[in-house]
Amino acid sequence: GCKRNGTGPPALRPGKLDLCQKGTVLIDEITEMPMALQAKLLEVLRNKRFVRPGNGTPVDVDVRILAASTVSIESALAENKLREDLCHYLSAYTIQVPPLRRRREEIPVLLRHFMQNLAKRYGLSPRTFSAGVLDACQSHSWHGNLRELESFVKRYLMAGDKELTFGG
Repeated sequence: GCKRNGTGPPALRPGKLDLCQKGTVLIDEITEMPMALQAKLLEVLRNKRFVRPGNGTPVDVDVRILAASTVSIESALAENKLREDLCHYLSAYTIQVPPLRRRREEIPVLLRHFMQNLAKRYGLSPRTFSAGVLDACQSHSWHGNLRELESFVKRYLMAGDKELTFGG
């Protein structure tokens, strides 16, 4: 958040940490966060406060951070994509989820889940998946994991079997 400048009276615009006070912030792909920003996040975690840009007011913050990455922690640390000290603060509880290609039994459930949600979002009737499509989906390697699967379902919802392709 910051203090807005403009022609009217200055107004504070709440930031993500303000909005999530006493809640949880999800940082997806933390290894893509610039190191300078990781350092600032570390300071917020250590001090439980930050200084608001624009007016320099210190703000106490009580949030949980949930960080996700498709890169292994070990690789991220070795390649300097993740600060080791930040990793220690974030690793109070670590969940390692195997890639979708090693959880093939979940694919039919996930296909139905994405189809229901996307159909509702776009105001369309959900499509059903034929046995052939289900087999093809369970044989595919899904290197993009859930994002690739969701993109496939979105294309399938819009076009059906006519343009059945895998990939982003």
